[in-house]
Amino acid sequence: MTFTKVCTLIDIPEDRGLNVKDGDLSVAVFKIGREVYATQDLCSHGLWSLSEIGYLEGDRIVCSLHMGKFCVQSGRVKSLPPRQPLKTYPTLIKGEDVYIDFDGVLIGE
Repeated sequence: MTFTKVCTLIDIPEDRGLNVKDGDLSVAVFKIGREVYATQDLCSHGLWSLSEIGYLEGDRIVCSLHMGKFCVQSGRVKSLPPRQPLKTYPTLIKGEDVYIDFDGVLIGE
């Protein structure tokens, strides 16, 4: 695994995501307490930015376009209309620094 530093914990809003990029890849980073999760930034249903226009509702990412919901940990669909899960990426916290393994993509079940 190759982790890349993308931000610090304080950079991530409490109720929304933070958009980070690795080349052309756009990833949404979410924080719940001191846990950090990373998913693809675009909703699998409406190609809507989850980091910029979506928000967190507990441990669910809500896409504000059609109100679909995803599990922030696994990327699994929790509420329709989306049918495809989100890609997720391994994260690591060292002190206050947040790292993502952009090559370690996982697909929610």
